[in-house]
Amino acid sequence: MLTVLVPLVLLCNGLAAGVLVGTLLGGWPLMDTLSAPQYVHAHAFFSTRYDPFMPVCLMTTIVADVVLSLFADPVASRALFASAALATLSTVVISFTKNVPVNRWIRTVDPDSLPADFAERDPRRHWGKWNRARAGLTVVALVANCGALAALL
Repeated sequence: MLTVLVPLVLLCNGLAAGVLVGTLLGGWPLMDTLSAPQYVHAHAFFSTRYDPFMPVCLMTTIVADVVLSLFADPVASRALFASAALATLSTVVISFTKNVPVNRWIRTVDPDSLPADFAERDPRRHWGKWNRARAGLTVVALVANCGALAALL
């Protein structure tokens, strides 16, 4: 079981962390500098590119980490796998409560005919803050999973 789940959790967690860190380093800084119509167009484009890839990676990470936290030995590995599951679950909660609703709303906005109150509703600051939080949590989970693997060896 460990020979399957440990590589799987590292792969899925690593891919999710890579996407979120890539967003922090490239996609988000670009979108934050765009005009409102350009931002709406870019955000709508990017937000459709990661489904179902990111949810599958994150949910697989959680399930594998929970199983590993129950059966891995030594205790240090179990604790680190459990910590990684909790950090990844926190990422999912932030995604579904903070980022996904913005992504869905932005996809309904016509960049050529922005709502009159778009300047007040512009979600960039809030979306960016929550994106940094979930990227950080996903990297913390990856570090915990790597630590759990090291404890197994």
